[in-house]
Amino acid sequence: MVTSSLKKLNTNYKMRFGKFEFNLKRPHIMGILNLTPDSFSGDGCYSNSLIKGSKKKTKEIINMALKMQNDGADIIDIGGESSRPNAKPISKKEEYNRVIPILKLLVKKLNIPISIDTYKPEIANAALDCGAVIINDITALADINMVKTISRHKAGVILMHMKGNPLIMQKKIFYKNLTSEIINRLRSSIKIATDNGISFDKIIIDPGIGFGKTTKHNLEILSRLEEFKTLKRPILIGPSRKSFIGNILGIPPKERIY
Repeated sequence: MVTSSLKKLNTNYKMRFGKFEFNLKRPHIMGILNLTPDSFSGDGCYSNSLIKGSKKKTKEIINMALKMQNDGADIIDIGGESSRPNAKPISKKEEYNRVIPILKLLVKKLNIPISIDTYKPEIANAALDCGAVIINDITALADINMVKTISRHKAGVILMHMKGNPLIMQKKIFYKNLTSEIINRLRSSIKIATDNGISFDKIIIDPGIGFGKTTKHNLEILSRLEEFKTLKRPILIGPSRKSFIGNILGIPPKERIY
């Protein structure tokens, strides 16, 4: 969910991504399309049949995205590499094969913006060339080539906080001051972005619920969102079905939809 980070929201406050304009006088909902075989929530819809050109499977994925749009999603976020805890990275070629063929079809079908969840500049460049307008980078621009790619395309970017990487992020979790550390890291990423030509008005921040945080940390982030307003950017929150909900309620991912 993307919401305003302004204390008193000006109803004229808008963000533009390509031809799409957002008026942040209300929260906006992001639909997640997992083109992975190993999504933690069990909703990954990737299979080798996509590469082989299965029309039935491709149609199912397109219909899934259209249903999210019809149900009220304001953005569709497509990811081809799982970032769940302990997930291993995949090759650029594998991620390309999972994401780009579907993206090429979706840009013709959807009338809402598409963001691509990737930290690889090559995938971002290909996706932006195909019509995606936002890059959702879980590393918050750790790769300078990603910064240059987004700047060149004049695209939007979501900067997410993550301590470590998916393979190790849930091991030996420690913060001296959780909120301050996240804010400082995101502030640094914002500066990297703006120093390299990415418009401040095209940046969204994400404190990274579930990425190198314990259940207690995730609840603290949610209770202290007000403090992230100091960054003066809209905030994206991604709690959907994550493990801290299961830890509190004692239920599996498929039962965590509210």
